Amino acid sequence: MASEQTVPADTVGSAIDSVSVLSEDSRRRMFAFIRRAGHAVTRDEAAANVGISRKLAAFHLDKLVDAGLLRARYETPGGIRKVGRRPKVYEPTDAQITVSIPDRRHELLADLLLEAVLTEGADENAVQSAMRTAGRRGRQLGEAAREETRPGRLGPERGLTACEALLEMYGYEPVREAPTRLRLRNCPFHPLAVKAPDLVCGMNQAFLGGYLTGLEVNGIQAVLAPEPGECCVRLCPTDPDRDDQTLQDH
Repeated sequence: MASEQTVPADTVGSAIDSVSVLSEDSRRRMFAFIRRAGHAVTRDEAAANVGISRKLAAFHLDKLVDAGLLRARYETPGGIRKVGRRPKVYEPTDAQITVSIPDRRHELLADLLLEAVLTEGADENAVQSAMRTAGRRGRQLGEAAREETRPGRLGPERGLTACEALLEMYGYEPVREAPTRLRLRNCPFHPLAVKAPDLVCGMNQAFLGGYLTGLEVNGIQAVLAPEPGECCVRLCPTDPDRDDQTLQDH
């Protein structure tokens, strides 16, 4: 449910790494100082603000760069070119740190709802627009994944395997109950799903169903099967009377 045909690159792991980098006091204070400075900051400025040596400041600043929280470049302060090497300066990136365990994706739901409001047709209501938007986004992601991986024909088992990367990325915590059944242990939209289950769970089902369609997975459907503390959707065979073990990829 990210922007058009893209999957978020950030993971809970990378966010935790960023938080870990900021656990050191001097590093955290330098990061806060640079964010408020309004200009690119030199190592000398950062060291003076925190009260540590320039060498130690350089070590901490480069750790923040490695974590993606700062970017570094060489610049002459004030635009005046001096003899010798230009100083290294640091400024904040656009990175936002959000850590939630289990993973939550409220911003993705908000993005879909905003698009639904902006594209609501004259012949549909708000809920119908939300369902259409969620299904279309899922389908676009599935089509993009198929174009990238070119998996060929996807029967139930291979199809679910192909879906697992996206499900992990969005925090669904997929668990393979059987070769052709996938249970989703986490709801990325909790507790909003509790407040408006018909809307949120319906969009969730539409999104995952759209993904299956775009990826061209045969013999698998996204169905509503609410369980306390889990996602309301499961991926299972389109023919529930057919035994899982007899469903084979073709």
